[in-house]
Amino acid sequence: MPYTLKPDQGITPDSDNINYLDDHVDTGDRWVLNFGPQHPATHTTLRLVLELDGERIARCTPHIGYLHSGFEKLGEVLDYNQYVTIVSRMNYLSPISNDIAWHGAVETIFGIDITPKCKVLRTIMAEMGRIQDHLLCCAAAALDLGALTGFLYAFNPREAIYDIVDYISGQRFHPDWTRVGGIMKPIPDEAVFVRMVKDFLDNDLPHAIKDLEGLVNRNRIFMDRTQGVGVMSREEALNWSMSGPIARASGVRRDIRKDEPYLCYKDNWDGEGAEAVKFSVPLCDDGDVYARFLVRLEEIKEARKIIHQLIDNIPEGPVDAFADSKMVKPDKGSVYGSIEGLIQHFELIMTNRGWEPPIAEGYACHETANGELGYYIVSDGGKTPWRVRTRPPAFTNYSAMARLTEGHLLADVVAILGSLNVIAAELDR
Repeated sequence: MPYTLKPDQGITPDSDNINYLDDHVDTGDRWVLNFGPQHPATHTTLRLVLELDGERIARCTPHIGYLHSGFEKLGEVLDYNQYVTIVSRMNYLSPISNDIAWHGAVETIFGIDITPKCKVLRTIMAEMGRIQDHLLCCAAAALDLGALTGFLYAFNPREAIYDIVDYISGQRFHPDWTRVGGIMKPIPDEAVFVRMVKDFLDNDLPHAIKDLEGLVNRNRIFMDRTQGVGVMSREEALNWSMSGPIARASGVRRDIRKDEPYLCYKDNWDGEGAEAVKFSVPLCDDGDVYARFLVRLEEIKEARKIIHQLIDNIPEGPVDAFADSKMVKPDKGSVYGSIEGLIQHFELIMTNRGWEPPIAEGYACHETANGELGYYIVSDGGKTPWRVRTRPPAFTNYSAMARLTEGHLLADVVAILGSLNVIAAELDR
């Protein structure tokens, strides 16, 4: 029977897989296989060195790959607005979520409170990014196991999300949408934006979920390839610092939107008593590849509920906190219509005088599609950060790859790797 989402109970790990190395210590008949980076399931950069005993994996050594991006070092030479172009590229499945998380961390350090309208827009697009990421992960989970139709069912609706992102930012793939204290520009026409979002939520997305669930949820081949594969217990998920759907699929009741709420996930987000958006956190205690697939599907449905609560209630007023901070870019009306706005724009864009961040350090995180995405920022008071450190969920989740694969068959590697949804640009930073 298909798994059901359950309360936090914990499970017993697959002892046959865990103890495989202890029971098979003779390495005389083993051979080494490089899985990736050419393999389609390894994103062209990942590399797994597998030591095989027949078709069973005796040892797995994961490598972070060959991207050589230097993303964190670039944070030392780009100002707090320019660096958004880099964080967009750390997770290219839902880049707008990275934008929102980065400037959320910056505003925490600077002590800037964004406007209610900006909070609503950021929350809507953060959930759109979650849907965008989960759709591709669920689609690839089917594709990697041979279900091309399932991939098309989930992948095609993502085009509607790209159209929405393109409409609000001018770029489809890497939006670079947020700025300190606001967003890059006001929504061109809010009525059009609302219509595009609602059309996606009410038409494209429900059909995609229904088709995908009908194809794979009770598909015997898919279930045999995913149930009982790559099992991680609740205790192990905690010990390995797992987060996001992977942790929740193992029964870990942790979601930053609930435990450390931000934006519209917390009460009184508008300063006038507005209630937090209502949603449930899907949990499963089976901890295998199939459970991770189900949790992501349920999170898509919950993200849809969150957006529905906000899309018809976008507040009036400014989208940028221009009046509250000299480190926030003014809107175009202020630039063209007042000397103060013109001076502030000039100092932020053309000189180093506009940036006066505090000498401080701090960490802030958001619950993105793959888990806890956090940024640790050290400011020395200059225009650019002295140090930027990223806590990417993919890097932490990927660290458990060896534990999850050892003792399984070679064919299971693709299913396990896909369930972790490893983003190569979050590994080699």
